[in-house]
Amino acid sequence: MVRNESARTGGADYRPMNEASLPAYLAGIPEVADRLGGTSVDWTVAEVGDGNLNLVFIVRGPTGVLIVKQALPYVRLVGDSWPLPLDRSYYETQALLTQGRHAPGLVPVVHHFDATMALVIMEFLTPHVIMRKGLIGGVEYPRFAATLAEFMAQTLFKTSDLYLPAAEKKAQVAVFCANTELCRITEDLVFTDPYRIAKLNHWTTPQLDDIAAEFRVDGPLKAAAQAMKLKFLSQTEALVHGDLHSGSIMATADDVRVIDPEFAFFGPMGFDVGALIGNLILAYLSQDGHATAQDPRIAYRAWILRQIAEVWTLFEARFIELWNTEGKGDAFVAELFADDAGRAALAVEQKAYMRRLFEDTLGFAGCKMIRRILGLAHVADFETIADPDVRARGERKALRLGRRLVVDRTRFADVDALCAAVVEAAKQV
Repeated sequence: MVRNESARTGGADYRPMNEASLPAYLAGIPEVADRLGGTSVDWTVAEVGDGNLNLVFIVRGPTGVLIVKQALPYVRLVGDSWPLPLDRSYYETQALLTQGRHAPGLVPVVHHFDATMALVIMEFLTPHVIMRKGLIGGVEYPRFAATLAEFMAQTLFKTSDLYLPAAEKKAQVAVFCANTELCRITEDLVFTDPYRIAKLNHWTTPQLDDIAAEFRVDGPLKAAAQAMKLKFLSQTEALVHGDLHSGSIMATADDVRVIDPEFAFFGPMGFDVGALIGNLILAYLSQDGHATAQDPRIAYRAWILRQIAEVWTLFEARFIELWNTEGKGDAFVAELFADDAGRAALAVEQKAYMRRLFEDTLGFAGCKMIRRILGLAHVADFETIADPDVRARGERKALRLGRRLVVDRTRFADVDALCAAVVEAAKQV
């Protein structure tokens, strides 16, 4: 059920929930109360949010368990000095519903949305864990690459002009076009702040002081990063998740789900693919800090490297397959390519299209890697390494490779060349 469906989220009746107040609120939603079973006195509530923006509660009842996620009117990581619109819960819900239509079973099911309270109630995933924690712990997920490739191919292709009629595509763009504050966070924190003195920047100091200063005067890098920012600002290719990294994935050995699409907007497809691959590269380059004498993580590094290659290879193949079998949009009108000559010409264009997407993927991956080391929000892959010298050595390797991906993104022949560059970066002193 969706209550008060509107981008005008919040209002005079909005109030942040807590563990004491949430049961009475949920009791007033019959379908939610029925899922939990019993009455509100039978329910237990635990606030488990460890992200940067929101409150997240696990609510357990006699017959069911649900997740309740509520937006706060500020950035939780920083505090009320950084106000943030509550509308992001609306965009997250709309993204989950859209993704659920195109990639059923790969995102949590939405059970209820209340715009006034900026609150969404969704499926509780168990025994899933945040994949980033698994990567730190050396856990392999057999279904990861195939699942994420399918998720990205389905959600990106089926919200693009290759699949949608132009009017429907424009209508969907209109739904998300006002998610400007979340986009602005990305625009500043990913593409601009790491290359200037910014109040919220931080890094492992003094170990990385020199390279942070170097990047601030690196003209080619800054120009290339701003070229990627222009793509982010101007290309409405498809509905992108907007924050697709290992912290937005919950996984078990048998199931992988994508969560937290509150940054969703219509943007360049490569932003999602690049964010995912960039975070896998960070996981790979952080492994020295998690290795032990008993487990040097050699086999695990090889597994991560295979995921980088397989994510791109499987995504590319599935995207082209969807284009060939379901390409009914107003771009590359199918009837124009029904004969042999047309099919051959389309295959050439598809190859060029995927090449451009691969180059975008590399550029966005590099930007995401750099921001996670020099900007505001870092990754636990490195942050959980206690020894700052060990942490900084891995981060420096990531920064060097990130720069190469941004500046030289057109020079990588294929994903195998990317994987070779990752291995090479890890060996650097």
